[in-house]
Amino acid sequence: MEDNITKSESSTWSPKKFAIIGSGSWATALAKILIDSGNEVHWYFRFKETVRKFQAGAHNPSYLTSVTFDLSKIHFYTDVRRIIKECDTILLVTPSPYIKSTFDKLHAGDFSGKFVLNAVKGIIPEEYLLISDYLIQEFEVPEDMIGVISGPTHAEEVAMNRMSYLTVACSDLSNAEKIEKRLQCDYVRTVVSSDVNGIEYCSVLKNVYAIATGICQGLRMGDNFQAVLIANAAAEMDRFTKALSTTRKPITDSVYLGDLLVTGYSRFSRNRTFGTLLGKGRVVKQAQLEMDMIAEGYYGAKCIHEVNKRYKVFMPIAETVYQILYHMLDCRRAVDRLTGLIH
Repeated sequence: MEDNITKSESSTWSPKKFAIIGSGSWATALAKILIDSGNEVHWYFRFKETVRKFQAGAHNPSYLTSVTFDLSKIHFYTDVRRIIKECDTILLVTPSPYIKSTFDKLHAGDFSGKFVLNAVKGIIPEEYLLISDYLIQEFEVPEDMIGVISGPTHAEEVAMNRMSYLTVACSDLSNAEKIEKRLQCDYVRTVVSSDVNGIEYCSVLKNVYAIATGICQGLRMGDNFQAVLIANAAAEMDRFTKALSTTRKPITDSVYLGDLLVTGYSRFSRNRTFGTLLGKGRVVKQAQLEMDMIAEGYYGAKCIHEVNKRYKVFMPIAETVYQILYHMLDCRRAVDRLTGLIH
């Protein structure tokens, strides 16, 4: 009976009303992409005052403020249950530490017939769950009604209409195709994949590795070492996802290697910026206070460490970042030791 219900939900669903849960820079970029692709969006904000400021200025008052919106294309909400009830496609763009508190009043039935697209590049902290696994366990969302969207796409460059590439993944490729067709515009190209878990893990790992590149930038290690570091990070990512994902595509695909490169090198990378502050001598709490956005890699480092206790994949870079963040290992000593573990 349950299988019949799942199949029915998947076969009858089509994306008509998009709900965006989140109000940060990536949520704002996705709203822009959706609207520029000919869609209207239903957008959740925690505070009515933020909505008032948005409506007054026709832009997000806190993130990507240079992007102006046609307000006739946006329906604002401050009630998360209401927006989910009224929409069929839910884009989850809340930072991972706040997902549980955002959904704390929701029940399994609230997601019946809904497709949930994970745009969060993180894992549920303390539970070390992928977002897709959390949705399945907590809200009984069928696997083929869960997707993930990722790729080497900084929100700041979306704001400038710079060419960007996104991958939409779902275990049911037909559902991924339904979504990706609604995201195409002049500056966005899309492809589909079935590798939900592999993409989720790589989205977490690339943030951890970006912290590593930032630390090395702060220590003035130079471009030669940065190149070796990124090459070894890609190898770590490859080993880890091979151990955990049965549907993983080649590591050279843009959703894996491309996202790693842009997050590790770009000046727009908040995780690289966080790492640079650490490399320059800030302690973790100081660096976090100086950031005006969450560096997901901070939480991701611990999650990967805990998950890898089971799989025991050789991951010296990810482990070094974990030791720096959670055990106050000196950055210079940590990187000096790391130089003997990578090649």
